Amino acid sequence: HVSVPLWFTPVPVTLQTFAVLLLGLMLSPRLSVATMVAYLAEGAAGLPVFSPVGSATFLHLLGPTGGYLLSYPAAAWLTGSLFRRLRRPGASRFVPALVAAALGSFLILLAGAAWLAVLTHQGPLTIFALAVAPFLAGDVLKVVAAAGAASGLSRLRRSRTAVPE
Repeated sequence: HVSVPLWFTPVPVTLQTFAVLLLGLMLSPRLSVATMVAYLAEGAAGLPVFSPVGSATFLHLLGPTGGYLLSYPAAAWLTGSLFRRLRRPGASRFVPALVAAALGSFLILLAGAAWLAVLTHQGPLTIFALAVAPFLAGDVLKVVAAAGAASGLSRLRRSRTAVPE
């Protein structure tokens, strides 16, 4: 677990979203959704897969990070589906991966903010300050890293399966 609690928000900084985006880019949309559903089921059953802040059961899904967590299957599907639609044979995969991962990250932030707004009954500016703004810089890094890793790994995979002439 990489989890950094922030004193001004109930949502910690984690690397979970990086994993969601990378899986969305590397696996088929259906398989990435299944992986994220299995991940949520593991956490709901009490396995220590969520950030160590909060309950280690399904109650974690009802806490301040629940919106982020519950969006993971949809974000993985969106990321994977967009990536597969945007990529072109023979072209660089980095830009399509970057666009797809950015939209997946946006979905995670949107769902997390919406859930926190329901829980706390705060206004839009406060919710933005608690649930979105603290994570924007880190999410940009995660999006770029996921896109770079996915495009690099796919290039490596293609070079290993290429038939020598």
